[in-house]
Amino acid sequence: MDTTETKNLSVLISGASVAGPALAHWLHRYGFTTTIVERAPALRDGGYAVDFRGEAHLSVLRGMGILDAVERARTGMGSMAYVNSAGRPQAQLPADLFAGDVEILRGDLARILYEATAAHTEYVFGDSVTSLTEDAEGVTVTFERGAPRRFDLVIGADGLHSTTRRLAFGPEEQFVRHLGVHCAIFTTANRLGLDHTGHAYRTAGRLVAMYSARHNTEAKAVFYFASPLLDLDRREVARQQAVLAEQFAGNGWESDRLLEDMRYAPDFYFDSVGQVRMDSWSRGRIALLGDAAHCPSPLSGMGTGLALVGAYVLAGELAAARGDHRVAFARYEDELRKYAAGCQKMGDGVARLMVPGSRLTATLLNRYYKVMPYLPGKDMAARIARRTAEDITLRDYSAWDRLGPRNPALPKAGG
Repeated sequence: MDTTETKNLSVLISGASVAGPALAHWLHRYGFTTTIVERAPALRDGGYAVDFRGEAHLSVLRGMGILDAVERARTGMGSMAYVNSAGRPQAQLPADLFAGDVEILRGDLARILYEATAAHTEYVFGDSVTSLTEDAEGVTVTFERGAPRRFDLVIGADGLHSTTRRLAFGPEEQFVRHLGVHCAIFTTANRLGLDHTGHAYRTAGRLVAMYSARHNTEAKAVFYFASPLLDLDRREVARQQAVLAEQFAGNGWESDRLLEDMRYAPDFYFDSVGQVRMDSWSRGRIALLGDAAHCPSPLSGMGTGLALVGAYVLAGELAAARGDHRVAFARYEDELRKYAAGCQKMGDGVARLMVPGSRLTATLLNRYYKVMPYLPGKDMAARIARRTAEDITLRDYSAWDRLGPRNPALPKAGG
């Protein structure tokens, strides 16, 4: 790419989890200069497992040159069992439904992306954007700690509770739709001796699960419970833990023991489960990416793959438009909106299945899962997930790649 013909080369990205570093990777290949600002003081470890399925996801990982690293860090998860209060398996759900083609802990993926971009991307940890002032030539950005700076473009890749979205588009409640569920996850000891598998226990309005991680050396504890949106500060961990303990006290199975472990977890995470619905993902020189733009919810199983595909498309369209953000942002939405809507559809209704509102519904679902392996449509959910993940035709932007031809061809057709 001839950078003398390209404008808007300096890009601020808010968020250093997955979407932000992935975008920085591609923008660097096309000659842009990127800065990533992240509120956390360092990379966040831990988190739940995320998966990739289908050629659209895998081709982006391959094109970034990180697929091998992702596969080396994969969880290797097998099937998952629903258990009764005594811990005896009652039903098995197939690995393809949960783990896709390759599954990895979110923290491990973030580390891989950071290592792939740190040499050419400026990372600013422990800071956050406080204001965005746009004019004809760029955007003046102020920060909580750092001095104000100027950038040509600003991209919000800062998640469900995006600060960038709030500053540029309006209050969170205008765009985030609560799905009636809250969740928590943290690392704990693999007390059950799980071998690349997980156990889940469901009661009315509650689900608690454990699955092994990092080659069975530890486990992840996961809690879901049905509730209206709670007014909790995301940084008040003690209050969040108190709410979780109240919700699951005496719930049965491993609940009480896991609640004790929770007090000592180094990576406790708690949040509402929601989706982001927006009419537009850009405004002037500011655009949104990943969960900030179109979060499908963790229940969809599509969020991370969608974020990586979105980063690929956004960077490619900026390169193809020679940095003309008006053209690039519009094409980015045209290319991705239908795909994002399909991924969001996967999350719709899942909350009621995971945490049914009554004991009767929970019992009936457990019985259904028990006989599901013997039914004709036993793999229907996994096939729908794969079809959704592949339902996009990715453009080839390699003509603007300054680093030369990439590994491997992109998928030729969606669906």
